[in-house]
Amino acid sequence: WEGQSWGVIPPGAREKDGKPHAVRLYSIASSRYGDDMTGNTGSLCVRRATYWDPELKADDPAKKGICSNFLCDTAPGAEVNLTGPAGKVMLMPEENPKTDYIMVATGTGIAPFRGFVRRLFFESTPAAKAYKGQAWLFLGVANSDALLYDDEFQEAKSKFPDNFRIDYALSREQENKKGGKMYIQDKVEEYSDEIFEKLNGGAHIYFCGLKGMMPGIQDMLAEVCKAKGLDYDVFIKGLKKSKQWHVEVY
Repeated sequence: WEGQSWGVIPPGAREKDGKPHAVRLYSIASSRYGDDMTGNTGSLCVRRATYWDPELKADDPAKKGICSNFLCDTAPGAEVNLTGPAGKVMLMPEENPKTDYIMVATGTGIAPFRGFVRRLFFESTPAAKAYKGQAWLFLGVANSDALLYDDEFQEAKSKFPDNFRIDYALSREQENKKGGKMYIQDKVEEYSDEIFEKLNGGAHIYFCGLKGMMPGIQDMLAEVCKAKGLDYDVFIKGLKKSKQWHVEVY
Protein backbone atom coordinates (compact mmCIF):
# COMPACT_ATOMS: atom_id res chain seq x y z
CA TRP A 1 0.00 0.00 0.00
CA GLU A 2 0.98 3.65 -0.34
CA GLY A 3 3.34 4.60 2.48
CA GLN A 4 5.00 1.19 2.76
CA SER A 5 8.65 0.33 2.10
CA TRP A 6 10.60 -2.27 0.20
CA GLY A 7 13.77 -3.80 1.51
CA VAL A 8 16.69 -4.03 -0.90
CA ILE A 9 19.49 -6.56 -0.34
CA PRO A 10 22.60 -5.48 -2.27
CA PRO A 11 24.77 -8.26 -3.70
CA GLY A 12 28.09 -9.25 -2.23
CA ALA A 13 29.30 -9.53 1.35
CA ARG A 14 30.46 -7.22 4.08
CA GLU A 15 34.21 -6.70 4.21
CA LYS A 16 34.43 -6.90 7.99
CA ASP A 17 33.00 -10.41 8.42
CA GLY A 18 32.10 -11.83 5.01
CA LYS A 19 28.39 -12.01 5.85
CA PRO A 20 25.73 -10.92 3.34
CA HIS A 21 24.81 -7.25 3.35
CA ALA A 22 21.87 -6.30 5.55
CA VAL A 23 18.58 -5.22 4.03
CA ARG A 24 18.10 -1.49 3.40
CA LEU A 25 14.60 -0.03 3.50
CA TYR A 26 13.36 2.42 0.87
CA SER A 27 9.96 4.11 0.87
CA ILE A 28 7.93 3.16 -2.19
CA ALA A 29 7.41 6.14 -4.50
CA SER A 30 4.49 4.73 -6.48
CA SER A 31 0.95 3.63 -5.73
CA ARG A 32 -0.08 0.02 -5.18
CA TYR A 33 -0.64 -0.28 -8.94
CA GLY A 34 2.79 0.98 -9.99
CA ASP A 35 3.35 3.77 -12.50
CA ASP A 36 2.02 1.60 -15.32
CA MET A 37 -1.11 0.56 -13.38
CA THR A 38 -0.39 -3.17 -13.87
CA GLY A 39 0.39 -3.90 -10.23
CA ASN A 40 3.64 -5.55 -11.36
CA THR A 41 5.97 -2.55 -11.11
CA GLY A 42 6.99 -0.03 -8.52
CA SER A 43 9.25 2.99 -8.05
CA LEU A 44 11.87 4.01 -5.52
CA CYS A 45 13.44 7.43 -4.97
CA VAL A 46 17.15 6.89 -4.33
CA ARG A 47 19.94 9.39 -3.82
CA ARG A 48 23.45 8.11 -4.42
CA ALA A 49 25.34 8.25 -1.09
CA THR A 50 28.94 9.40 -1.48
CA TYR A 51 31.59 10.77 0.88
CA TRP A 52 33.79 13.70 -0.13
CA ASP A 53 37.23 13.41 1.42
CA PRO A 54 38.60 16.93 2.06
CA GLU A 55 42.17 15.65 2.13
CA LEU A 56 41.92 13.71 -1.11
CA LYS A 57 39.68 16.40 -2.58
CA ALA A 58 37.71 13.59 -4.18
CA ASP A 59 35.03 11.03 -3.36
CA ASP A 60 36.30 8.19 -1.20
CA PRO A 61 34.96 4.99 -2.82
CA ALA A 62 35.57 3.03 0.41
CA LYS A 63 32.92 5.11 2.16
CA LYS A 64 30.22 5.24 -0.48
CA GLY A 65 26.75 3.90 0.24
CA ILE A 66 26.64 0.21 -0.69
CA CYS A 67 22.97 -0.08 -1.56
CA SER A 68 22.26 3.36 -3.03
CA ASN A 69 25.20 3.06 -5.43
CA PHE A 70 24.17 -0.48 -6.36
CA LEU A 71 20.67 0.71 -7.22
CA CYS A 72 21.86 3.78 -9.11
CA ASP A 73 24.30 1.68 -11.14
CA THR A 74 21.91 -1.21 -11.84
CA ALA A 75 21.20 -1.70 -15.52
CA PRO A 76 17.71 -2.35 -16.93
CA GLY A 77 16.86 -6.03 -16.76
CA ALA A 78 19.17 -6.80 -13.84
CA GLU A 79 17.78 -8.74 -10.88
CA VAL A 80 17.37 -7.02 -7.52
CA ASN A 81 16.62 -8.92 -4.32
CA LEU A 82 13.67 -7.31 -2.55
CA THR A 83 11.75 -7.88 0.67
CA GLY A 84 8.31 -6.54 1.59
CA PRO A 85 6.39 -4.42 1.08
CA ALA A 86 6.16 -3.72 4.80
CA GLY A 87 5.22 -0.99 7.25
CA LYS A 88 2.04 0.46 8.74
CA VAL A 89 3.20 3.81 10.10
CA MET A 90 2.63 5.84 6.93
CA LEU A 91 -0.57 4.31 5.59
CA MET A 92 -3.46 6.53 4.51
CA PRO A 93 -6.76 6.05 6.33
CA GLU A 94 -9.16 5.75 3.41
CA GLU A 95 -12.32 5.10 5.42
CA ASN A 96 -13.34 8.76 5.11
CA PRO A 97 -12.75 10.24 1.61
CA LYS A 98 -12.97 13.75 3.10
CA THR A 99 -9.85 13.29 5.25
CA ASP A 100 -7.24 16.03 4.89
CA TYR A 101 -3.59 14.96 4.55
CA ILE A 102 -0.66 17.17 5.54
CA MET A 103 2.59 15.78 4.13
CA VAL A 104 5.97 17.14 5.24
CA ALA A 105 9.08 15.89 3.42
CA THR A 106 12.75 16.66 3.01
CA GLY A 107 14.79 15.33 0.08
CA THR A 108 14.05 11.73 -0.87
CA GLY A 109 11.48 11.66 1.92
CA ILE A 110 9.15 12.80 -0.85
CA ALA A 111 8.84 9.16 -1.97
CA PRO A 112 5.71 8.03 -0.07
CA PHE A 113 3.93 11.30 -0.82
CA ARG A 114 4.42 10.85 -4.52
CA GLY A 115 2.55 7.57 -4.06
CA PHE A 116 -0.17 9.40 -2.13
CA VAL A 117 -0.59 12.02 -4.85
CA ARG A 118 -0.76 9.44 -7.62
CA ARG A 119 -3.31 7.45 -5.63
CA LEU A 120 -5.50 10.48 -4.98
CA PHE A 121 -5.22 12.48 -8.20
CA PHE A 122 -3.74 10.56 -11.12
CA GLU A 123 -5.39 7.16 -11.17
CA SER A 124 -8.81 6.24 -12.49
CA THR A 125 -9.91 4.28 -9.42
CA PRO A 126 -12.88 4.40 -7.02
CA ALA A 127 -10.55 5.79 -4.33
CA ALA A 128 -9.44 8.71 -6.51
CA LYS A 129 -12.98 9.50 -7.66
CA ALA A 130 -14.26 9.43 -4.09
CA TYR A 131 -11.62 11.71 -2.57
CA LYS A 132 -13.04 15.08 -1.55
CA GLY A 133 -10.51 16.17 1.09
CA GLN A 134 -7.39 18.28 0.69
CA ALA A 135 -3.84 16.94 0.42
CA TRP A 136 -1.24 19.55 1.36
CA LEU A 137 2.42 18.87 0.59
CA PHE A 138 5.42 20.66 2.12
CA LEU A 139 8.78 19.82 0.55
CA GLY A 140 12.11 21.05 1.83
CA VAL A 141 15.20 20.97 -0.44
CA ALA A 142 18.29 23.11 -0.91
CA ASN A 143 17.26 24.81 -4.14
CA SER A 144 14.74 24.64 -6.96
CA ASP A 145 17.03 22.42 -9.03
CA ALA A 146 16.55 19.71 -6.39
CA LEU A 147 12.75 19.60 -6.56
CA LEU A 148 11.62 16.03 -7.19
CA TYR A 149 8.53 15.04 -9.22
CA ASP A 150 7.65 18.73 -9.55
CA ASP A 151 6.02 18.24 -12.96
CA GLU A 152 3.59 15.73 -11.47
CA PHE A 153 2.80 17.89 -8.45
CA GLN A 154 2.19 20.96 -10.59
CA GLU A 155 -0.13 18.93 -12.81
CA ALA A 156 -2.10 17.76 -9.78
CA LYS A 157 -2.31 21.34 -8.51
CA SER A 158 -3.53 22.53 -11.90
CA LYS A 159 -6.20 19.84 -12.24
CA PHE A 160 -7.34 19.81 -8.60
CA PRO A 161 -6.71 23.31 -7.20
CA ASP A 162 -9.19 22.84 -4.35
CA ASN A 163 -7.90 19.43 -3.30
CA PHE A 164 -4.11 19.71 -3.65
CA ARG A 165 -1.76 22.34 -2.25
CA ILE A 166 2.02 22.45 -2.36
CA ASP A 167 4.57 24.68 -0.63
CA TYR A 168 8.34 24.52 -0.94
CA ALA A 169 11.07 25.42 1.54
CA LEU A 170 14.19 26.21 -0.48
CA SER A 171 16.95 26.72 2.07
CA ARG A 172 19.47 28.29 -0.33
CA GLU A 173 16.98 30.49 -2.18
CA GLN A 174 14.42 31.67 0.38
CA GLU A 175 14.56 33.47 3.73
CA ASN A 176 12.37 32.83 6.75
CA LYS A 177 10.64 35.62 8.67
CA LYS A 178 13.78 36.13 10.80
CA GLY A 179 16.02 36.61 7.78
CA GLY A 180 17.64 33.18 8.03
CA LYS A 181 17.52 30.23 5.68
CA MET A 182 14.07 28.84 4.91
CA TYR A 183 13.93 25.34 6.35
CA ILE A 184 10.96 23.01 6.32
CA GLN A 185 9.83 23.96 9.85
CA ASP A 186 9.82 27.64 8.87
CA LYS A 187 7.52 27.03 5.92
CA VAL A 188 5.15 24.89 7.99
CA GLU A 189 5.10 27.58 10.70
CA GLU A 190 3.86 30.16 8.17
CA TYR A 191 0.62 28.17 7.93
CA SER A 192 0.45 26.99 11.55
CA ASP A 193 -3.03 28.41 12.19
CA GLU A 194 -4.48 26.55 9.20
CA ILE A 195 -2.59 23.38 10.02
CA PHE A 196 -3.71 23.31 13.65
CA GLU A 197 -7.28 23.96 12.52
CA LYS A 198 -7.06 21.02 10.13
CA LEU A 199 -5.54 18.76 12.80
CA ASN A 200 -8.32 19.69 15.20
CA GLY A 201 -10.73 18.72 12.43
CA GLY A 202 -9.23 15.24 12.05
CA ALA A 203 -6.48 15.78 9.45
CA HIS A 204 -3.55 13.36 9.38
CA ILE A 205 0.00 14.74 9.34
CA TYR A 206 2.96 12.81 7.92
CA PHE A 207 6.72 13.42 8.16
CA CYS A 208 9.33 11.66 6.03
CA GLY A 209 13.01 12.36 5.42
CA LEU A 210 16.26 12.61 7.33
CA LYS A 211 15.79 12.28 11.09
CA GLY A 212 17.53 15.62 11.53
CA MET A 213 14.35 17.34 10.31
CA MET A 214 12.30 16.40 13.36
CA PRO A 215 13.95 18.41 16.20
CA GLY A 216 13.38 21.68 14.34
CA ILE A 217 9.80 20.74 13.54
CA GLN A 218 9.09 19.66 17.11
CA ASP A 219 10.59 22.87 18.52
CA MET A 220 8.48 24.93 16.13
CA LEU A 221 5.29 23.04 17.02
CA ALA A 222 6.06 23.49 20.72
CA GLU A 223 6.35 27.26 20.21
CA VAL A 224 3.09 27.37 18.28
CA CYS A 225 1.37 25.36 21.02
CA LYS A 226 2.71 27.77 23.63
CA ALA A 227 1.38 30.76 21.70
CA LYS A 228 -2.02 29.08 21.47
CA GLY A 229 -2.10 28.18 25.14
CA LEU A 230 -1.78 24.46 24.45
CA ASP A 231 0.34 21.87 26.23
CA TYR A 232 2.61 20.51 23.49
CA ASP A 233 3.06 17.06 25.00
CA VAL A 234 -0.68 16.65 25.56
CA PHE A 235 -1.42 17.90 22.03
CA ILE A 236 0.98 15.48 20.33
CA LYS A 237 -0.12 12.62 22.57
CA GLY A 238 -3.68 13.27 21.45
CA LEU A 239 -2.69 13.16 17.77
CA LYS A 240 -0.86 9.88 18.31
CA LYS A 241 -3.78 8.39 20.21
CA SER A 242 -6.16 9.22 17.37
CA LYS A 243 -3.59 7.91 14.86
CA GLN A 244 -3.25 11.29 13.12
CA TRP A 245 0.54 11.52 13.65
CA HIS A 246 2.81 9.60 11.26
CA VAL A 247 6.63 9.78 11.30
CA GLU A 248 9.15 7.83 9.20
CA VAL A 249 12.65 9.28 9.33
CA TYR A 250 16.07 7.75 8.78
